[in-house]
Amino acid sequence: MIVAATQFASVAGDVDANVRTIAGLVREAGAAGARVAVFAELCLTGYEPSLIRDVPHLVLTEDDPRLGPVREACRAAGLAAVVNGPVTTAGSRPGITTLVIGPDGSLLTRYDKQHLYGIEAEVFAPGTADGRFVLDGVRFALATCYDNRFPALAERAAADDCAVYLASSVLAADNDSFETVYPVRAGEFGLTVVLGNVLGPNEDGTGGGRAGAWGPDGERIADAGPDKPGFALATVG
Repeated sequence: MIVAATQFASVAGDVDANVRTIAGLVREAGAAGARVAVFAELCLTGYEPSLIRDVPHLVLTEDDPRLGPVREACRAAGLAAVVNGPVTTAGSRPGITTLVIGPDGSLLTRYDKQHLYGIEAEVFAPGTADGRFVLDGVRFALATCYDNRFPALAERAAADDCAVYLASSVLAADNDSFETVYPVRAGEFGLTVVLGNVLGPNEDGTGGGRAGAWGPDGERIADAGPDKPGFALATVG
C-alpha cells in the first residue's frame, strides 16, 4: 500500500480554503497511487489555538458539511484522508481531533490528541482513547504532534498489531523530532511512521515541511522537502 505524507500552508481561520486545498491534494495523491493521505495537525483551520478559542465557528463536527469536498474527493480518488482540526466533544471544549474519512466518504474513526502542549491545554480537551483503523488489511495507529514524545503510544500501537503509525504534526525546521522522535519510534517498535507536517507561519512559528516517512528500521524512506506544498509517497504494510 502507498501512503501520501502531505504538507501545505493552511490559511489561518479559513476552513473552506483549507478544505479546498486538502481535497485537491487527496485527488492528486490518489492519482499517484496512494490509498491513504496524512495531513498536519489542525490543517483544517491552521495551527491557531488562540484564534480557535476566540472564534467558535471554527470548531467543526464529525459530520460537518464543510468537509463535503474532502468526502467527495476521497470517493473520487478511492483514498482515505487523515485530516485534523478542532472538533466538538461531549464536553465544553473541542478536541484536537483527527478524522479519518474513508474511500467511500464515511468516517472510519476519530482520534483526539491525548497530550496537549502549552496553550493547547487552555483551549482543548485531551483525548482518552487510542486511534485505530484498518484499510486493505493494514492496521494503522494515529498520533498527533506532542503525543509522539511519549513512547507508550507507539508501544501500544505495536502491541495492538499496527504496522503503520500516522503522525499529524506542526514542526518547525529546527525541531529535533525529525532526528530524535519519529525515527526512534519507528526503530524501537518496528513501525512505519508517516508524518504529515505544515509549511508557512502559524501560532507556533513557521512550518518546516519535510513531511515523509521512516521505515521499521528507523531509516528515512520518503521526504517531501522543506518548502514546496505537496506530498511524498511511502510504501507501507
